[in-house]
Amino acid sequence: MKHAAIGCLIAGAHLTVALAAPQTVTSPASRVELLELYTSEGCSSCPPAEDWLGSLTEDDRLWKQVVPVAFHVDYWDYLGWRDPFDAHAYTQRQQTIAAHGGSRTIYTPQFVLDGKGWQNCFNHRPLYLDDAAKVGPLSISADGRKVQVRFAPTAAPSGNFSAYVVLLAFDVDVPVKAGENSGVTLRHDFLVVSYAPVSLKDDGGTYTGEATLPVPTAQASRYALAGWVSRPGDPTPLQAAGGWIKTR
Repeated sequence: MKHAAIGCLIAGAHLTVALAAPQTVTSPASRVELLELYTSEGCSSCPPAEDWLGSLTEDDRLWKQVVPVAFHVDYWDYLGWRDPFDAHAYTQRQQTIAAHGGSRTIYTPQFVLDGKGWQNCFNHRPLYLDDAAKVGPLSISADGRKVQVRFAPTAAPSGNFSAYVVLLAFDVDVPVKAGENSGVTLRHDFLVVSYAPVSLKDDGGTYTGEATLPVPTAQASRYALAGWVSRPGDPTPLQAAGGWIKTR
């Protein structure tokens, strides 16, 4: 526990440096799609899916049309290797998506595009993105671990909105010493290392809220800030935003 606490302090200090100055990422008014990967270091079939997700760092549509995120789930830990980046909250999100019809079951690796199961990666088909809908800009501002969210829907909304903000880590290498991937060093990109729900309130047709990101579970050479907005109780994203964090 002592070593884990020290690791958290180091990661937290690294994030403080990364977010030393206030930074903001903003989506266009057109829809930006959220691509989620549910994965685990304890799953031998997951590395190819993570490699493909990592290739999106070189995609010209990154942040402009798509925000990729990789959630590490906890239900493969019993195989002998505890994934250091997993959280039960990520497993619960995957289960909630399945319950809302996004997929018939949960598994890894599993891709979800805008709340629906997406398998084109496994069929070697291209990622098609549709940004024709005008839903309104989503802005996420960070000052240290304090984040503020602002969503200005294009159409007059009925009902409330919820938001989620994540810190993403890149180029994170982990030598796995047990389980299905024993002896393999895994590379992680778009890795969710901090996750916070944000309650939004109506501020004259613009929806705003704030929260504090938890201390990240990893330090990395580079980070991105991302988030999305949806209806309360419904995991389907309506708009997403993301962007690289400028470090000093």
